[in-house]
Amino acid sequence: MMTDNQLIEQCLKNDQKAQKALFDKFSRKMMSVCMRYASDVELAEDWLQDGFIKVFSNLSKFKGEGSFEGWIRRTMVNTCLDHIRKSNRMQIDADISEAEYLAGDEEKSVGKLRVEELMTLIENMPAGYRTVFNMFAIEGYSHQEIAEQLGVTESTSKTQFRKARTYLMNIIVERENI
Repeated sequence: MMTDNQLIEQCLKNDQKAQKALFDKFSRKMMSVCMRYASDVELAEDWLQDGFIKVFSNLSKFKGEGSFEGWIRRTMVNTCLDHIRKSNRMQIDADISEAEYLAGDEEKSVGKLRVEELMTLIENMPAGYRTVFNMFAIEGYSHQEIAEQLGVTESTSKTQFRKARTYLMNIIVERENI
C-alpha cells in the first residue's frame, strides 16, 4: 500500500491505478462530508465526483502543509459550498427576532443519540441551518470564515448556527416526548 506522498507523486504522473487508489482510500469519508451538505444521496455523489475532479486538477497545489486528508476535506467542503451558492439552495434567514430557547437539561438529550441518528437529523435541517451548522460545529470554521465563504455577515452566521442548534434541540426533545 502506497503512502499519501507516493499516491500524490504517482497521481501527478497521471497514473490511473494511483488515482483509483487515492479515490478508494478517501471516497467513503468524503462522501460523508458531501452528505452533510447535500439534500440527498444522488446530489452528494455528484458533488463528491466534482470534488475529486478538483482534487486531481489541483493536486500539484498541495504543498504538504497539514494533512493530505484535511486538504481533500476542505476541497470537498468548498465544492459543496460552490454548488449550494450556485443553486441558491441555502436561504439564510437573518430574522433574529424569532423566539429561540435552549433549556440546559435538553442538552443532555444529545448524548443519548447515536451518531447515525444525529447525522440524519442534521441532514434533514433546512439548507441554511445545515450549511452553517456543518461548517461551524463539524468542520471547525470560525463565524468570520463562514461569513466570508457564504457572503453573509458574521452575525448572520452566528444567528444561523443558534437557530440550527435550537432546531436540533427541539426535534430531539420532541422525539423523547413521543
